[in-house]
Amino acid sequence: MSEHSNPELPPLPYDYDALEPHISEQVLTWHHDTHHQGYVNGLEAAEKTLAENRDAGDFGSSASAMGNVTHNGSGHYLHTLFWENMDPNGGGEPDGELLDRIEEDFGSYEGWKGEFEAAASAAGGWALLVYDPVAKQLRNVPVDKHDQGALWGSHPILALDVWEHSYYYDYGPARGDFIDAFFEVVNWDSVAEQYENVVGRVE
Repeated sequence: MSEHSNPELPPLPYDYDALEPHISEQVLTWHHDTHHQGYVNGLEAAEKTLAENRDAGDFGSSASAMGNVTHNGSGHYLHTLFWENMDPNGGGEPDGELLDRIEEDFGSYEGWKGEFEAAASAAGGWALLVYDPVAKQLRNVPVDKHDQGALWGSHPILALDVWEHSYYYDYGPARGDFIDAFFEVVNWDSVAEQYENVVGRVE
């Protein structure tokens, strides 16, 4: 069996109550410690199944396990980005090269934000701002579950989780209020760093 490092739950980059009143301590505790941990555990279990099947030469459960890798792996990766994309001192609007690129690709910051909010309202899982290295532009992408609707090759730089577990305790069915609250804590420095890292690798 080949050796791979096991996936691990990263700690939150701030205290559990740091995003209040926009996102409660209770929601962050459940969301991070239970939901995100579940995706880490699911990814580890699926990887173990695939490795055992390869060693045994028995692939009867491999298709299901591969599906669990994409679901749980995407859930793990996107949640990690989601935590990094928020900060208790966040909010406001982007600036610098990121803002220039948003204005170039979407016409204006307001044009980008309106489209991103539409993605967040419609998605069954996530709204993502991604960099598309083929078209060499930023795009908004609504993603169902964690892995359905993604654009191949694109790199997420901003992730908003719109699964009900991310907002229902705080906002009930008012997803739009949660989306508004998210913009009060967006860590634009993190988003800009993600953008610069991606563009530096692919352009």
